[in-house]
Amino acid sequence: MSARITTKQRMQITRQAMPEQDAAARAANFLEVNLGLPERLALLEADRCLQCKDPRCMNGCPVGVNIPKFLDLLTAGKLAEAAQSLLCDNALPAVTGRVCPQETQCEAVCVRAAKGLPVGVGYLERYVADWAREHRDQLPQVKPEPTGKKVGIVGSGPAGLTAAGELARRGHDVTIYEALHKAGGVLIYGIPEFRLPKKIVAQEVERLQAAGVKIEYNVIIGRTYTIPELQEKFDAIFIANGAGLPVFMNVPGENFKGVYSANEYLTRINLMAAYDFPRSDTPVLNGQRVAVVGGGNVAMDAVRTAKRLGAKEAMIVYRRTHDELPARAEEVHHAEQEGVKFEFLTAPIEVIGNDKRWVTGMKCQKMKLGEPDSSGRRRPEVIPGSEFVLDCDVVVVAIGTKANPLLTATCPDLKLNKWGNIVADENGATSIPGVFAGGDIVRGAATVILAMGDGKKSAQAIDLYLAAVPKPVNLSAAV
Repeated sequence: MSARITTKQRMQITRQAMPEQDAAARAANFLEVNLGLPERLALLEADRCLQCKDPRCMNGCPVGVNIPKFLDLLTAGKLAEAAQSLLCDNALPAVTGRVCPQETQCEAVCVRAAKGLPVGVGYLERYVADWAREHRDQLPQVKPEPTGKKVGIVGSGPAGLTAAGELARRGHDVTIYEALHKAGGVLIYGIPEFRLPKKIVAQEVERLQAAGVKIEYNVIIGRTYTIPELQEKFDAIFIANGAGLPVFMNVPGENFKGVYSANEYLTRINLMAAYDFPRSDTPVLNGQRVAVVGGGNVAMDAVRTAKRLGAKEAMIVYRRTHDELPARAEEVHHAEQEGVKFEFLTAPIEVIGNDKRWVTGMKCQKMKLGEPDSSGRRRPEVIPGSEFVLDCDVVVVAIGTKANPLLTATCPDLKLNKWGNIVADENGATSIPGVFAGGDIVRGAATVILAMGDGKKSAQAIDLYLAAVPKPVNLSAAV
């Protein structure tokens, strides 16, 4: 621990605020909202870390980042070492520093939080990761001894990229198969530019490719190839194709023109640049009154995107209250600052349209909260006779996703649960030897960092599995 200042002095430093774009200005552009800590504030924030003997923050991190170590190196001015430490633990730190819900994980168990606010671990992770992106020439490029083992990975989202990085670092020959034309999965098609700039994702992917990871695009496993076909090519397989099938409300009028799933809405805008139509090939409806149904991070992404596309009124329609919103507190706060309207204790029961089947509104009913359900949150209950019509011209449904059966339908030996998710043990092992799985295809829709945790744990299990597989004989060398 750096002896520059005492523990008492550390305790007197208040948490540093993240500089951000003005709310009114950013609500009209797609530039990143958070601007990053300048060096002076980053060093000050890092000095708040008490370097605990029992660092609970590490236990709160799904990928097990050695947080005290990289922060101590940062305070000592050893940025290259801090970056190397962080990159050894986390394959995508510039991503997690921006979108990880630290407030419910590492920061939630930070000892500093007992008296005041926790250390801004996410802010500092972003600072060090961004330094690493800009100074790649100062970081050692270690080439591991090739093992001769090949691993195929399905999906280039957070779980797939993390597993790929871990396995390549161990000397395995890694190939990712990606269904889309860009790598990143939900990082590239789901999370908007103003939260996670696409160049950040591209640079993280390039770093993994420089480490030897190969990516094949426009390949749909279940159509282009099946899992049994991949088994003939690889010594092990990791399935991380996410849960990208939209869930709808199943109410009358949901097929009217102007109703989007959040998946389609965000993919059109983020991956296909629909906000730049007609210079972009892909259009999207720019509604004047946009209603987004749901209360999670995806709902916040959609409603804040609608605001930036010019909606005069962008609304969240949520059947519980503000306190039950599952979205990150920062995303909710930013949405409120940007002028998003919240319709709480409200549940849609019908989408209303005109004679040409264009959306004109939603019939809703008011709710009240009853006893807690299985999630621990109070269950919403209908208030009889409370129906009303909410005027809107675009509806975005952001109430969740489920597993796409394209891949699993062609692999009947792969055991699934009742929701169609792949059944895997705590190390990602599935019912088929040598085939592992992780991320949303196992968990159902969850966070980026939990998917990354699955990717890291599965990579370790795959490495152990491969160690037991006989090494292929190099016949040409034997001649």
